[in-house]
Amino acid sequence: MTFEELNLNKPLLNALADLEFVEPTPIQEQVYSVILSGKNMVGIAQTGTGKTFAYLLPILRDLKFSKQRDPRVLIISSTHELVIQIVSEIEKLTKYSNIRALGVFGGGNMNKQKQAVYDGTDILVATPGRLLDIAYTGVLSLKSIKKLVIDEVDEMLNLGFRTQIKNILDILPAKRQNLMFSATLSGDIENLISNSFINAQKVIVSPNGTPLDKIEQQGYFVPNFNTKVKLLEHLLAKDDFKKVLVFTKSKKNSDKLYLQLGSPENIGVIHSNKAHNTRLNALKNFDSGEIIALIATDIIARGMDIADVSHVINFDLPENQGDYIHRIGRTGRSDKTGIAISFINEPDKKLQNLIENMMNSRISIKDIPEDIEISEIYSEDDIVNDKKEKNYLPPPKIKSQGAFHEKKIKNTKKNSGSASRHKAKYTKSGKKIKKRRR
Repeated sequence: MTFEELNLNKPLLNALADLEFVEPTPIQEQVYSVILSGKNMVGIAQTGTGKTFAYLLPILRDLKFSKQRDPRVLIISSTHELVIQIVSEIEKLTKYSNIRALGVFGGGNMNKQKQAVYDGTDILVATPGRLLDIAYTGVLSLKSIKKLVIDEVDEMLNLGFRTQIKNILDILPAKRQNLMFSATLSGDIENLISNSFINAQKVIVSPNGTPLDKIEQQGYFVPNFNTKVKLLEHLLAKDDFKKVLVFTKSKKNSDKLYLQLGSPENIGVIHSNKAHNTRLNALKNFDSGEIIALIATDIIARGMDIADVSHVINFDLPENQGDYIHRIGRTGRSDKTGIAISFINEPDKKLQNLIENMMNSRISIKDIPEDIEISEIYSEDDIVNDKKEKNYLPPPKIKSQGAFHEKKIKNTKKNSGSASRHKAKYTKSGKKIKKRRR
């Protein structure tokens, strides 16, 4: 099937032609008619399969020109990088139409975003917190929202946006179409569907946890952090490592790794503690090829479409095995092949088994090159500490004497009678006799 067979309008077809897109992906093809029918829907497909265009194409086909200020479509996403990317995708598809799109997110100038919202838009793309911030000021009215899209909903729930999503659903019009897209279908998503969405149709294009066939998965058993750094330096020195995403499990580890590498100019770092412009510049420089490697947390593991990533390196395996799929999905996109490499230490072996069982395939383990020196320095993260000894002694047990026991000497003194001297006196009728002052 081609895009022309989907009965898209001329402006959309012209925009797709400029992008040199001819055929829809399976998720784009299968959700198209469901979204046009107005039904609530949950779309499940692997990362890198075109889920953003899957909901944008039918939404934009039905969205007519309007001068009203209030948005008619609301798209919620987890990070400001994703918000900016979605707005960019909308702009590509609306090149030949007058549809307006606006993104609001934390870290941006609040007053400028409020003014932009007040000026009016057709499609509002937002992170949950900033959306509520602006809505509560009264500048933003959501009464005209006809379609709600929650993008990467599983990640939204994992990141703790559950309460904010509930608050957003409470202030939206009851009559609307709800669309959710995700790479996985978890129990939390099932609960959200059953509690908030009526008769939501599920469109599942690929099984949960299935790896992309275009990605070669490799692994090294690396005992500790310092040896991982040496191996990473060895790999980045190779000519075919041209555009490499390096994932760590925490912001602290990202900064630590960057410093350990010597803070090179051809490597960048991105995580949620970095300033907004710093994050955007890092992505821009990585996308343009000015830097060969980008050290990141899972902030860009979901949804971000970075072209031509040659390798994904899991410096640390993710704590959630489902995030492994999202990470490696940053490579092997747009019919290109990719390589995913994981550094696995002793504590990671259980997680490795969970990942392999989820994928129903094995990670190919390679030997560490002989010229890499194995460090003998181990941190707590490099050691299995399930049975870690406590570094304190338990308090001594005190034998209970029960409710009845002998009083201590200091508590055995008899009443001195001082209280009786101040005891109030009364008449026979019960009235209190006031003491006269002398």
